Amino acid sequence: MAFDLITRPFWRWPAVFEDDEDWLVPATGTPGGITISEDDKNVFVSASLPGVAENDIDVTFDKGSLWIKGESRQEEENKKLKYYRKATSSFSYRVAVPGELDPNVEPESAYKNGVITVKFTKTPASQPKKIAVRSKK
Repeated sequence: MAFDLITRPFWRWPAVFEDDEDWLVPATGTPGGITISEDDKNVFVSASLPGVAENDIDVTFDKGSLWIKGESRQEEENKKLKYYRKATSSFSYRVAVPGELDPNVEPESAYKNGVITVKFTKTPASQPKKIAVRSKK
């Protein structure tokens, strides 16, 4: 049994389990990613948080870095079938927010359909400026 020095997905590690991978499947229901976008006046950070309640999300912005973290909990019990199930999953996104942000304007956040979006306002100096085109005679 040899261990590779090349990193591999967690469901394929260690190599001793490679013969019986049917039960080794990646976790489902985990957060789906983060997107950073911008327009002329704002920077937007959106994170996918499927199945997470709004009150289980913590958003912190400090020194140009946005941290989104939280936890999802599920609990089931059926006394007729005699089973009890309890599952938790946690997540954490930490990303540097690009651009020159206006320190006088508070960031805004909205949570809808499992996606949280945080909006930052750019400084007026960093916003694009229109330049008039004039022909020389």
